Amino acid sequence: MRYFLMIGAVASVAACGGGSRGATGDISQACLEADRRAASPALCSCVQQVANQSLSNGDQARAAAFFSEPQLAQDTRQSDRRSDERFWDRYKAFTELASQICQPAGA
Repeated sequence: MRYFLMIGAVASVAACGGGSRGATGDISQACLEADRRAASPALCSCVQQVANQSLSNGDQARAAAFFSEPQLAQDTRQSDRRSDERFWDRYKAFTELASQICQPAGA
């Protein structure tokens, strides 16, 4: 199942091709606003495209907050609440997939 999700995400990202029509959303906006060295419109758009394939809108908004509040990610990861654990599983799968598909320029 995970293999098919990855193939679908790769195909979707490849079909979009980045460029000026890159994906926009909570994740890409937070990625660009975080002003990290490796962040670029192309990379942030790619990560957004993976998010669109693997996270709900609510999960995307929640994950976007991690860019400006890293402690929130740590608190969520360590939480004993079942809903936080389920979210963290989805978030972890998303980050693993995004790291496989999206590479910063020069990597």
